[in-house]
Amino acid sequence: MPLLEIVQTRRITAMIRLDETTASQIDQYAAFLHASADEVVDKALAYVFAKDRDFQDFLRTPEAARVPPSLRVRHVGQNGTAHEAVNSSAKRPNGSVAGHDPVAAKRAGGVE
Repeated sequence: MPLLEIVQTRRITAMIRLDETTASQIDQYAAFLHASADEVVDKALAYVFAKDRDFQDFLRTPEAARVPPSLRVRHVGQNGTAHEAVNSSAKRPNGSVAGHDPVAAKRAGGVE
């Protein structure tokens, strides 16, 4: 039996906006823990999700399965270029996407 159990997880890149103070504290907490900011955010959210009993109850409802994704997730295509996936349910009647900045997406090498 191996001494170590390696759990492989699938990582994604998502873009979020934070208050400046929160972003600064994430960096400070990461330095305090000698960890990356990504690890701090991931573990902090996992901790909150696990400890919030009302949220755990919500996850067991059919409504939780119907929540549309709202994170802007960056995917890398087969040709190595990155693009942002924007949830189609966020599209407005005129076809534009709420919260999507085509100029910023183009600058980041994404797709409009």
